[in-house]
Amino acid sequence: MKAASLTLERMTADERRAAFWLAGVFSLRMLGLFMILPVFALYAEHLRGNTPTLAGLAIGIYGFSQALFQIPFGFLSDRYGRKRMIYLGLLIFAAGSVVAALADSMYGVILGRALQGGGAVSAAVMALAADLTREQHRIKVMAVIGVTIGVSFATSMILGPVLNGWVGVPGIFWLTGLLALLSIAVVRFRVPDPLASRVHRDAEPVASQFGRVLLDGQLLRLNLGIFTLHMLLTATFVAVPLALRDAGLASDQHWKIYLPVLLFSMAVMVPFIIVAEKYRRLKPVFIGAVLALALAEFGLLNLHDTVLELALLLLVFFSAFNLLEATLPSLIAKMAPPDAKGTAMGVYSSSQFLGAFAGGALGGWLRGLLGLKGVFAFTTAGALVWLLVAWTMTNPRPLSSYLLKVGDLDETEARGLALRLGGVPGVAEAVVVAAEGVAYLKVDRQALDESALKALAAAES
Repeated sequence: MKAASLTLERMTADERRAAFWLAGVFSLRMLGLFMILPVFALYAEHLRGNTPTLAGLAIGIYGFSQALFQIPFGFLSDRYGRKRMIYLGLLIFAAGSVVAALADSMYGVILGRALQGGGAVSAAVMALAADLTREQHRIKVMAVIGVTIGVSFATSMILGPVLNGWVGVPGIFWLTGLLALLSIAVVRFRVPDPLASRVHRDAEPVASQFGRVLLDGQLLRLNLGIFTLHMLLTATFVAVPLALRDAGLASDQHWKIYLPVLLFSMAVMVPFIIVAEKYRRLKPVFIGAVLALALAEFGLLNLHDTVLELALLLLVFFSAFNLLEATLPSLIAKMAPPDAKGTAMGVYSSSQFLGAFAGGALGGWLRGLLGLKGVFAFTTAGALVWLLVAWTMTNPRPLSSYLLKVGDLDETEARGLALRLGGVPGVAEAVVVAAEGVAYLKVDRQALDESALKALAAAES
């Protein structure tokens, strides 16, 4: 049996290039999906066949097709190749953008948005990132991609109204199609080809792990959480652009609200993340953020008549949203079994996109039935239900993922090594998958005796 010793090697040039360019692919695609969020409710009023219900459906329908296809795309990438499935997904996304750009009716836009979501390349991109990075650097690469997604969302909320003033919503759809084609070129010419592709349990779903993940009560709470968070986001933006317009702010000026709100909200969340992670107060910070979200929605229900009121409430909303968007993946990583993190994240991502679909569809229906107050009453109720569920969450242990390449071994050797790794101070859980030659660990980094871990790895070599 051979085991690679732990090293402090830096990422190679190819690993850095893979992280940078794959993060760029995620960024370009997220921009395409979210730039219409702050502007579509107003644009929909000029489309043939418009109703509030259909407008909401057009905003959220991408989430349904994304949730439906993202895990199958990941599995197909195992069989047919990562880049091949990414090219296919980005072509579908580009086709959807063109359909939406050319549409003059709500049904055409809904079809285009559904196609955009059908280009569900997220799992395949994550699997390619895992193929191109060594175990000791994979968490850093995933973190880079995660940060990029957050920045892309914030940027899209600002760019959407600006571009709407310049080229209109059809122009935004044309731009997103172009960005998808640019992403294909990035993957083809800038992202290295992997020497070999295999399943990575920390980065992609494994079919045999779904039952285990879906029956875990703590993970179910977190899946409900991300479902609710994106349901509230999408439903809120079925109504907020209309509320800003009704308060007297022209649609091409909405960026003047979103820009300072998003910048301040990102600054506000930083100290809370430090308290949550460094001082191990994750559950109180998490519950506080859900409470703040509920208060923001309640405020929107009662105070959405002036631009200043809306701006202040959106500041609270996005401060809580950004904090929750950052802490939920951390909670998944802490609570998921060490060898099922990729599966847990796959279910989590599907829950997120289903939430976006539900928020658009229900928010649009309620706006047609009860007006803006009906939407904000729904989002307030949703946040309060989430608060009750979050209250029952187990306080997470301060654990993080740790991967160790252990080389070739059989099942008996793998079980023995897992027991020895589990005995190292700071190691809470250890699973060694012989077929992959990888040990998946959950560790408390403050208590971890890395020298003992290195010594054990060296002794096994």
